[in-house]
Amino acid sequence: MITIDNFNFENKKALIRVDFNVPLNDDFEVTDATRIHAARPTIIKVLEDGGSCVLMSHMGRPKGEVRPGLSLKHIEKAVDDILGVDVRFIDATVGPKAEEAAASLKPGEVLMLENLRFHAEETKGDEHFAKQLSKLGDIYVNDAFGTAHRAHASTTIAAKFFLENKCFGYLLAKEIESIKKVMESGEKPVLAVLGGAKVSSKITIIENILDKVDHMIIGGGMTYTFVKAQGGQIGDSICEDDKQELALEILQKAKEKNVQIHLPVDVKAADDFSNGANTQIVAVDQIPEGWQGLDAGPRSFENFKQVVLESKTILWNGPMGVFEFENFADGTIALGNFIAEATEKGAFSLVGGGDSVAAVKQFGFQDKVSYVSTGGGAMLESLEGKTLPGIAAILG
Repeated sequence: MITIDNFNFENKKALIRVDFNVPLNDDFEVTDATRIHAARPTIIKVLEDGGSCVLMSHMGRPKGEVRPGLSLKHIEKAVDDILGVDVRFIDATVGPKAEEAAASLKPGEVLMLENLRFHAEETKGDEHFAKQLSKLGDIYVNDAFGTAHRAHASTTIAAKFFLENKCFGYLLAKEIESIKKVMESGEKPVLAVLGGAKVSSKITIIENILDKVDHMIIGGGMTYTFVKAQGGQIGDSICEDDKQELALEILQKAKEKNVQIHLPVDVKAADDFSNGANTQIVAVDQIPEGWQGLDAGPRSFENFKQVVLESKTILWNGPMGVFEFENFADGTIALGNFIAEATEKGAFSLVGGGDSVAAVKQFGFQDKVSYVSTGGGAMLESLEGKTLPGIAAILG
């Protein structure tokens, strides 16, 4: 794998695709700078070599229109503070103004371009637009895992104009290595924890990783499709009736491949979808009418704990319950604690997917697991076995 360590950037300009698509509050202040911090090591490596950086990113979905609220000028101060360098922002992305600003960069300086997606050509993967971007640097560095599954001009097409002068940044390289550990080289037993509401959104992941794992914990709303398919009573719990047959097929395939599937055995059921609902602990296949399962129950926690602590490689994708409601967050918190304990004892743990990452941050587990992925959709497509275009562009 060709990474940034393969290059010396002395007197070179690095054109770096970063993912600075960070949330802003009403005062345009960055409320979560995780992605900026994640890009810092790559940028600092270039600067310490004696090179300069041209940073390009998108923010939001302006759909080819200039929308002042989504300008990257709002994050200039946050990037300054995190890098410890004065970052020069310009309200241009390509063209004479951008080229002039890039040409005038001195070693140790950083230039940040305006939002790529103010140009419709970016998301269309326009070759001319990509060529214009390529004029702004000597070496192309992709460090944006969050957009690596998109064949956009800056993430994929621009790379073709750099021949051998292209590489992965530290963040993207770490993402690739982490997924490889789970999917290929992880120490056994390998465990996948899959949560979330719908089986349909996880089918391709489940089918792809059945050959890679020894155990699979299935939780969250998906639970009830599996339970109903096996004849259980699930009350008013969420269920994809048209996926029951598929659920049975998954259970059969797992059995044939000697993969142990672990479903909750009891749940915390509620008489309403709200934090203040009345609750009771019931067997997962005996949920009364008018009640719905919103979290795993205590006996399930104990079962899951044993599986997690015996695992050496762990993938966590999806919460165990409706953790957004405090009264139904126990399962997700318990799972986080078990994974943290397993990690402390030497297991490798990878957390990915929007809801899992949100839960990990909300409950303070980000420093207690091995790696938290920065890319939701890109992570899921990697787990489905797809080659991401942004990665293929560097390897090709």
